[in-house]
Amino acid sequence: RFAIREGGRTVGAGVVSQIIE
Repeated sequence: RFAIREGGRTVGAGVVSQIIE
């Protein structure tokens, strides 16, 4: 599961496990 911060928003699949900045 990955999360990408775009414009201060967290976009990922379902639950956000890790936040990649």
